[in-house]
Amino acid sequence: MIEEDLHSEVSPELEPLESEAQELAPLDQYPELHLDNQLCFSLYSLSRKVIQNYTPLLKPLGLTYPQYLVMLVMWQGLEGKPEGKPEGKLESKQGRLAVSQLTEKLKLDTGTVTPLLKRMEGKGLLSRKRSEKDERIVMVSLTPKGIALREAARPIPQALLCQADADAQQMIQLRETLKAVLASLD
Repeated sequence: MIEEDLHSEVSPELEPLESEAQELAPLDQYPELHLDNQLCFSLYSLSRKVIQNYTPLLKPLGLTYPQYLVMLVMWQGLEGKPEGKPEGKLESKQGRLAVSQLTEKLKLDTGTVTPLLKRMEGKGLLSRKRSEKDERIVMVSLTPKGIALREAARPIPQALLCQADADAQQMIQLRETLKAVLASLD
């Protein structure tokens, strides 16, 4: 009999309270909390998918996606006038950038960029050297191998665009919209 009482009693903590059950609203009353309604989730999913699609395109170059981004910034520096900079205000000199300039452009911190640069230096794509004017500044320069890789990378953006079921104008519009949102959040 005592044994029966022990098994028939349910701990009050395990019993759902009727008042709690009544307080729970149906899920459709909170659409702002649905995963599919989150802008951040759409951006996150798209970012993961784009990186996933870049991976096989970058493999023949021996680059990971983050390394490719570094190379894009470095190659742009070879052109002299970076986007958004007025003439005469060159961000780089012959493809040389300070690590701080790279981190700013990539929107990454030094702790993320430094190991990335070390691996790329080990591959012979770039070199790092302390500034002669200020030893606190580390300058990054492309090697001849890093410069030569630019030509091999040239078809990659178009190859990725071909994978998407959208025309170039839609992609440009999306890119500009994302830039505007990013700027408004900075």
